[in-house]
Amino acid sequence: MRRISTALAVTALAAFGLTGVGAGAAAAAADDLLPHPGPEGLVWVGERTGDGGVVSAGVWESLPTVLTVACEGGGSVRVTMESQGTEVAAFSVDCPAGTAGVGSVTMDAGVVRSGSFSVAVDASAESIRWGLTVTQPE
Repeated sequence: MRRISTALAVTALAAFGLTGVGAGAAAAAADDLLPHPGPEGLVWVGERTGDGGVVSAGVWESLPTVLTVACEGGGSVRVTMESQGTEVAAFSVDCPAGTAGVGSVTMDAGVVRSGSFSVAVDASAESIRWGLTVTQPE
């Protein structure tokens, strides 16, 4: 069942034209801000620029959910995550120039409910590079 969830996440992300989504770890580009999350990953965006986000499905309510965002470019990003129409996480990450800033939040099992979820990234400038992962460690 977990394989189906990952496939749904990849399909939803591919519909948004995100590069690097669903590719294996070997396909990760050297300039990705976050590495591929491996088998615990529900979503992986190696790199995007400016505002953006993802929509996906396939969360297991019985596992904790971890949202991690990295960014660079001399500004900041505001990150929000919704599950079934309810905001479950919100935080900001400073994005220094020339190096990546990283922010993460871990949500207890059941906070992100089964079904769809979304993550929005609001960048302070269109030149801000960011990447994100959503994982469910077992």
